[in-house]
Amino acid sequence: MKTTDTPPPAAPAADPAPVVKAPASAAKEKSSEGQVLNVFSHGVLIIWAILVVLPLLWAVMASFKTDDSILSTPWALPDKLHFENWSRAWSQAHMSDYFFNTVVVVGCSLVGTLLLGSMAAYVLARFDFPGNRFIYYLFIGGMSFPIILALVPLFFVMNNMDLLNTRHGLIMVYIAYSLPFTVFFLTSFFRTLPSSVAEAAMLDGASHTRTFFQVMLPMAKPGLISVGIFNFLGQWNQYMLPTVLNTEPKYRVLSQGLVELATSQGYKGDWSGLFAGLVMAMLPVLAAYIIFQRQVVAGLTAGAVK
Repeated sequence: MKTTDTPPPAAPAADPAPVVKAPASAAKEKSSEGQVLNVFSHGVLIIWAILVVLPLLWAVMASFKTDDSILSTPWALPDKLHFENWSRAWSQAHMSDYFFNTVVVVGCSLVGTLLLGSMAAYVLARFDFPGNRFIYYLFIGGMSFPIILALVPLFFVMNNMDLLNTRHGLIMVYIAYSLPFTVFFLTSFFRTLPSSVAEAAMLDGASHTRTFFQVMLPMAKPGLISVGIFNFLGQWNQYMLPTVLNTEPKYRVLSQGLVELATSQGYKGDWSGLFAGLVMAMLPVLAAYIIFQRQVVAGLTAGAVK
């Protein structure tokens, strides 16, 4: 007699895992917190923009007004554009000479800073040799050294070398003053550049010098523009170093010229000419940043992702 085993009953299907739904109140709380934070951050940015932009606009507006209207109605628009304020500041206050001296000193020092800083940063970032880290930390230490502590010995060194009251002496001081930050910034930037490109150039027979100037330096253009803008701002607005090392009137720079214009007027109160000179000194800085703002942001963020 043949018996057949009856199959065991099928196990009941497991219930699907319950889907846990976040309460609607929690989602609303997160949304409201995000909106509050967004409104707060935008409010802070708007207040900060007003605090920065409003004085600049007021200075530009005051440069086209008369002295009486500046004192009587400081927030009113000028009745007409008084361009004679600008011509008076440019010629009678010698702002043209100060502007020329500043362009020469800052232009030459900026080129020298970028050239020497990029060469030193490339060597420190790409080559291993005894004392590499020591030299790098010497540059870092130069950033933390207050320049005011070096004014007295720097004055005597410049005096012994007959570099006081000269444009080339001030250029050398500006270069030395800006090198630590430039080397620090560009060393980190050169480390993010791919080594395969430099190795390919070396295999093709390029020397180290040619590899640096024709291959690596063009690749570091965003970093050079970023650090160049920072150095340009610092050197253009520098006042302490030229005041100590450059007392000759014909070699004064814009920062010295503005102080001279503010103090020499005495009780005359040529406020319109003073504001015109201030705007003259301010416009190149604004123009440089507006033109290169994209490159500055690209240079600052280039090292974030390899």
